[in-house]
Amino acid sequence: MEAIIKTGGHQYRVKEGDTIKVQKIDQEVGTKVKFDEVLLLKDGEKVIVGNPKVENAYVEGTIKEQGREKKIIVFFYRHKTRNKKKQGHRQPYTLVTIDKIVGEVS
Repeated sequence: MEAIIKTGGHQYRVKEGDTIKVQKIDQEVGTKVKFDEVLLLKDGEKVIVGNPKVENAYVEGTIKEQGREKKIIVFFYRHKTRNKKKQGHRQPYTLVTIDKIVGEVS
């Protein structure tokens, strides 16, 4: 069974056993999380598309890691005026392993 879930403003295609990197979730490592916004369920040839989400469907996962991405450099430059600004940014993330997908595909 596959599902498309929405979390943190992004959509992810998941199967049971997958590990996905999502926007930071403020919970500790080892905690179970439940994603209620299931946009699509697929089981073989059968597909259910939500409007906007599938009723009585959810995806459960376990938080495996909390971390921060590699640093990116944000550089602002305005020519001929000697204006420049340099910043670094590290985006926080959460690594989640999908345990089970619950929902009826009929």
